[in-house]
Amino acid sequence: MNLCVERKRVMKRRKVEVAIGCRKKSKVSPEIDGGFSFPGGYDFFESLPDDIVLCILSKLSATAACPADFINVLITCKRFNGLGLNPLVLSRAGHKTLAVKAKNWSESAHKFLKSCADTGNVEACFTLGMIRFYCLQNRSSGASLMAKAAIGNHASALYSLAVIQFNGSGGSKNDKDLRAGVSLCARAAYLGHVDALRELGHCLQDGYGVKQNISEGRRFLVQANARELAHVLVACPSAVVPTSWLDWNPTRNGCPLLSDFGCILPATEAHPANRFLFEWFSGGIGNEPVPGLRLCSHLGCGRPETRRHEFRRCSVCGAVNYCSRACQALDWKTRHKAQCTPVDHHNNEENENENFGNGNGFFNGNVILDGGEDFMNVEEDFMNLNGDGNYDDESMTTE
Repeated sequence: MNLCVERKRVMKRRKVEVAIGCRKKSKVSPEIDGGFSFPGGYDFFESLPDDIVLCILSKLSATAACPADFINVLITCKRFNGLGLNPLVLSRAGHKTLAVKAKNWSESAHKFLKSCADTGNVEACFTLGMIRFYCLQNRSSGASLMAKAAIGNHASALYSLAVIQFNGSGGSKNDKDLRAGVSLCARAAYLGHVDALRELGHCLQDGYGVKQNISEGRRFLVQANARELAHVLVACPSAVVPTSWLDWNPTRNGCPLLSDFGCILPATEAHPANRFLFEWFSGGIGNEPVPGLRLCSHLGCGRPETRRHEFRRCSVCGAVNYCSRACQALDWKTRHKAQCTPVDHHNNEENENENFGNGNGFFNGNVILDGGEDFMNVEEDFMNLNGDGNYDDESMTTE
């Protein structure tokens, strides 16, 4: 009887407190046992094991749409700040979480990327490596970080190292290693990197750093075009593909998939590291290349020259220059094709440059697209090719 009376008193007291406007939320969740509330209740959040919180934060860092999504969690409370900087969480940060804008670059941003790279995060190694190599001009450290990412099979890092080897970036013209560039491209192509596939195809067609093999080069170009089209269709399933892209018609210059440059598709989203370079050097924030050095004309690249006349220019107009054949091919079909105007001559100073062709060649349609082709042995095959690495400084025209 006394127990029942006591329970009724407790319930009545609670109703009175609510009635007089006691609306303040309790900071703790009381432990309930048989309807009684005992003092010394506990916070459910604080009772969560660290393993569960780390798992949630790791998932967030891997899927965040921008750095702010992750940073806002770190400043929520002391516990989130401590666990959010755990090596397990930082090692799984995705490329969008690490997409620092050039205008927001600071020592703290540098420290954050370095902390992620120290945990073995290949995306952080590549992004910080590109920034150090090209923006901060710390060549050795930047190349080491990109090499660390390449060892972890990061396709973009492998391709960037290939571009460095092809151009001798950070050194002199004599520091070019064309065979190493082809080998790195082959590895990136095996991982499905479209630019590496296209670069490798042009190298084979031109005999640049590898024994010339036009048919194999065209096969790689077809693979690059097919993968590029597949990426667009995956990103936008509702896209309508014209039948002319898939059927070869000899009266209309053939199928675009069988050309050097593929179909005219929307430009793919550039990697955050390339966007950072472009914003750093041309975004109006005061960081410009050294006088006399130029940016790659492909807007999705952002790479600057590390010495005068490092990049090759268009042999028709001489108004644009590119760090690689892949950049030249992409820029030709999306922009430069409509702007290229032949000129009678170039300035003597510019004649020191190597030239690209105008890129308007097409295949004859005899190449068949093999949808089941893979690249399991491509790296080994190209490591064994006996190319002499020689090329013509005066002209680098396409087939």
